[in-house]
Amino acid sequence: MEMNKYETESSFEFDFEHWAKLAEQDPAQFEDLRSQTINNAIDELPEDKQLMLRRLQWKVDRVRELKSTPMAACLAITDMMWDTFYDLNRSYQWLGDRGNKKAQLEALPKASILKFPGPSVKAAETV
Repeated sequence: MEMNKYETESSFEFDFEHWAKLAEQDPAQFEDLRSQTINNAIDELPEDKQLMLRRLQWKVDRVRELKSTPMAACLAITDMMWDTFYDLNRSYQWLGDRGNKKAQLEALPKASILKFPGPSVKAAETV
């Protein structure tokens, strides 16, 4: 199977039961390992993607800190995702509309431009 450009040989295998048990038994170690795992995953990506993802992860971490429950944090993070999706969709629609307007302008009938004589030199001097 061929890997996409973001996959690596050391792609992370997620074991939900292990992480759930760790979160329940040792929340501090869970948070440390979660942060380390995320940072390692970002480190494996192309350098030009890393800064954007570190900023996004910072925002996600702030949302998690501000919310009173994991479910509230999950819902807020999901809202962030949908907001980004809608912004992307609006940009896509705007670009599509621009392409349609260009096609519409190109489809307009052609017309000859008439040349009118300019003002005479005398008329221009009296003004």
